Amino acid sequence: MNKNNYCVIMAGGVGSRFWPMSKTSFPKQFHDVLGIGRTLIQMTYDRFLAICPKENILVVTNEIYKDLVLAQIPDMQSSQVLTEPCMRNTAPCIAYANHKIEAKNPNANIIVAPSDHLVMKEPEFVKIITLALEEATETTNLVTLGIKPTRPDTGYGYIRFKDQESPRDNKVKEVETFVEKPNLETAESYLVDGNYYWNSGIFIWSLNNIQKEFAKHLPRIHEAFLEGKDKYFTAEEEGFIQEVYPKCENISIDYGIMEKAQKVSVVLSNFGWSDLGTWGSLYTHLDKDDNGNGIVGKNLIYDSKENIIFNNNSNKLTVIQGLDNYIVVDTKDSLLICKRDSEQMIKKFVGDVKKLGGDFA
Repeated sequence: MNKNNYCVIMAGGVGSRFWPMSKTSFPKQFHDVLGIGRTLIQMTYDRFLAICPKENILVVTNEIYKDLVLAQIPDMQSSQVLTEPCMRNTAPCIAYANHKIEAKNPNANIIVAPSDHLVMKEPEFVKIITLALEEATETTNLVTLGIKPTRPDTGYGYIRFKDQESPRDNKVKEVETFVEKPNLETAESYLVDGNYYWNSGIFIWSLNNIQKEFAKHLPRIHEAFLEGKDKYFTAEEEGFIQEVYPKCENISIDYGIMEKAQKVSVVLSNFGWSDLGTWGSLYTHLDKDDNGNGIVGKNLIYDSKENIIFNNNSNKLTVIQGLDNYIVVDTKDSLLICKRDSEQMIKKFVGDVKKLGGDFA
């Protein structure tokens, strides 16, 4: 295993579209959403153990989740959890990780991945990441993973790639452009075209190359973390981050770097991926009963079809009768009953719940 390989797991999000399971105090990445005994962040950590030494896996998260991370990944040392004092999107959190890694290993190769994605074909995932690392270390390109679309999804950004031959198993292509989330008609045309893949939000690069891109495109963020080069892995690191982080621009790595960089490759991938952004996306990955109900937890279902029924309380039984095409989520302190085709309303529900006060959102 290459000791220069590092992984940065981004775990600071709240996942409000998975309310009421996912709340500010306990976001979805720390839940066993599939009912298989492992949480999303644990599964993410597990799959990167085949690629990186365990001491080279870092988690970037909000400071209020540090104890949750260490409790769920007991092999991880406290110094491997990078804490954000406030939310500033993905570019600052990646910049922080880059500079901390550089303080230990300036020859690092880095994989950046969200903590809450699902990968169903892990051996294929490892092959794709290995191919991406080859591209990132043997060229000056930044690399991202594109997912072969299976439907005209309007919830994902897309990557358009140039249709040229590739020396790397013909899976590595030059990125032509990144495309925002399309309307349905446009998404359907992307499927017909064939040169558009979903943007997975998983990135691979050499430390040297990504640092050059930060210096070029986001110099203020780069220079802010560069000032702390003598403080990483010392008692002064936390105080430095508390001071510098709130001053960083709130910007994503996509807008700040990837869409501006001149040399970007995409590895065409198909490893059973989902970003699990909504209850609907989870439903597609759950085992179904004879009536198409996707069920997690202790439930009894009668005369009901094609529901998502989630109960994460092992001491609680949920009984459903005569319900079709609904989302039912039963937690310790909240119950959601919502039509499946109205799940876009959940963000509004969360906004209204916050007005009630208390720890419901």
